[in-house]
Amino acid sequence: MSTAEAMTMSTAVPMQMEVGIERLRLRNPFRISGYTFTEVPVAVVTVESERGRGRGEAAGVYYLKDTPEGIVETLERHRSIIESGITRQQLLELLPPGGARNALDCALWDLEAKHVGVPVWRLAGVDIVAPCVTTFTLSADGPPAVVSAAEALPHAKALKLKLDGDLQMDKERVRAVRRLRPDAWIGVDANQGYSLEKLKAIMPSFVEAGVKLVEQPLPRGREADLEGFKSPIPLAADESVQGLADVRGLRGRFQVVNIKLDKCGGLTEALAMAREARRLGMQVMVGNMVGTSLAMAPAFVVAQLCDYVDLDGPVFLAEDRHPSITYQDGSVYCASNVWGDVM
Repeated sequence: MSTAEAMTMSTAVPMQMEVGIERLRLRNPFRISGYTFTEVPVAVVTVESERGRGRGEAAGVYYLKDTPEGIVETLERHRSIIESGITRQQLLELLPPGGARNALDCALWDLEAKHVGVPVWRLAGVDIVAPCVTTFTLSADGPPAVVSAAEALPHAKALKLKLDGDLQMDKERVRAVRRLRPDAWIGVDANQGYSLEKLKAIMPSFVEAGVKLVEQPLPRGREADLEGFKSPIPLAADESVQGLADVRGLRGRFQVVNIKLDKCGGLTEALAMAREARRLGMQVMVGNMVGTSLAMAPAFVVAQLCDYVDLDGPVFLAEDRHPSITYQDGSVYCASNVWGDVM
């Protein structure tokens, strides 16, 4: 089966939809530039037809005010259209990128896998699935707390440090973790916390510490500031790329595209983004907005096409779903029975 066939084979059938909100407790408060989280609410969608039952989960995009409440409202507003029968291609036209489309798109993929008896990863045109080294994220706390968190992750091969825009504190965070883990791959995520001037000022310390990736250094909307900037470390676009339409405009500014299903609106568009980024000569990363294994499973399919993988969301939760994805030796693996299986 070709990728093109897999992406268009779905036909619309009547279905019933259930949608609700679950509140996921975090083990500890999680801090990034401008935000502190103690829990993560998510929307969960279930669709059922004569073909079977499919599920999807979405947290939305907090900085765009795309909330689980809004996701539920959007899906309820389109309930009659959805339940009368909708394909994934029709969904792309019905809803814009965001959490509502993500949750329903993933549920439709899951439903289709059960109907045709083929796991989602095969439907997606992926030849084989294998464990992927994933980053494990460290909250933007003070250096002692960041080091303590890193000490609790001795198995991690890759660490991602959240930064908050305080240059001196950010330098100390990176240096402290590098002293503790001289062996680890280290990336940093500024979460829009820098100006170009700040980025230039801190870049030498990143180079000295062996940082391998700098994610979203500048605020969304200031991408043009990076035009002509020759970064010694690859820059990854996160907030600056919401969907497929944004990918082309990243060339000459970023070297890496960070794909998140909640941003782009599901697995269907995420796969298209990954392939378009490759076509344009860019590297690909898959990330997450935090969630359970139900949210990570579709992203794990995308991870098979990526250079960088950041799928550690469930490790921040007090409790995950079962069955769940597994973490071993710094890698993440998702069996089909978590989501997207034929049964």
